[in-house]
Amino acid sequence: MRKGLVIGGVVVVAAAAAIILPRTVFKKEAPVQETVLPVVQVERPQNGTIELYRDLVGKVEPSDVVYIYPKMAGEVTQVFVKAGDVVKEGQAICTIDTKQVEGARLNLEAAEQTLKDAQTNLSRQQALFNAGDIASAVWEQAQTQAKNAQINYDSAKLNYDNQVEYANITATIGGKVEACDIEVHDNVSGQVLLAVISGEGSKSVAFSVPEKIEKQLSAGDTITIEKNGSEYTGTINEISSMIDATTGLFKVKASVEDGDAIPTGSSVKLYVTAEKAENVMTIPVDAVYYSGGDAYVYTCEDGTVHQTDVEVGIYDSERAQILSGITMDDQVITTWSSELYEGSRVQTADGQAE
Repeated sequence: MRKGLVIGGVVVVAAAAAIILPRTVFKKEAPVQETVLPVVQVERPQNGTIELYRDLVGKVEPSDVVYIYPKMAGEVTQVFVKAGDVVKEGQAICTIDTKQVEGARLNLEAAEQTLKDAQTNLSRQQALFNAGDIASAVWEQAQTQAKNAQINYDSAKLNYDNQVEYANITATIGGKVEACDIEVHDNVSGQVLLAVISGEGSKSVAFSVPEKIEKQLSAGDTITIEKNGSEYTGTINEISSMIDATTGLFKVKASVEDGDAIPTGSSVKLYVTAEKAENVMTIPVDAVYYSGGDAYVYTCEDGTVHQTDVEVGIYDSERAQILSGITMDDQVITTWSSELYEGSRVQTADGQAE
């Protein structure tokens, strides 16, 4: 009876061993997990130019403009042009009855007749003087009368010509009539503006800048002008060296060669250079970080990250000027990662890994 119990116990132990043994002998080891290094983009600093612009408002003017006023008061009898017309130099604008033309004409005719009489008398006296029939005093008197008659005629002729010019207003330059607000029968005086004519060719933009920007500008610099969604290129040709007492700013004028479509007197938006750095070390502006107002970048050397303090100059939306802290040979990390810190390990996008 006990023998049978012993045999049964052996069977039970053997069965248990058969279950436990495979778990012990054939146990698999967990795979070793490899560390994946973050991938970053790197770039060496580049030489470049950074230019900062400031937007201003300017006023469009014609390169040449004349304001026509009457030189004598009178009634407008004829008007030959209207706003928008294109005129040539010397073309009639209007006629003014100055009440002086007719009087000047009569004086001229009288002076002309007196001159003819004096010249006729001088011819007669000369013949008599040559024949010895008159004294030299009579001959000299005839000469004086002829000279005085000539002077009076020249004066009357000049006055008549002036009165005709005053009565017949003409364009002093060729161009476009910007304004002409007179009508027939209007009574005008020397203070009444008859017409405004802008010269043919380019237009100008006048604007004002503070001293800091004025120092950055030079004659010949180009500016960008914007009006109604269209852009035009202008060239600075005048920079005032004196501050305007009213605005405290410097006046600047730039020509616009293809600005015929811009209305004279309209306001435009323009962009001028506020600051400029040429041939300087630059890196992407997104590669610069700040802590407590201090700038720094991350550089990569043999797969190791270094946090490097830098001094930043001017910068635009794409590039930043670096004054000190790195060299042209450094590899600057241009992409952000949460694994960026001093001494961390990374691999570059070109496959360099540590």
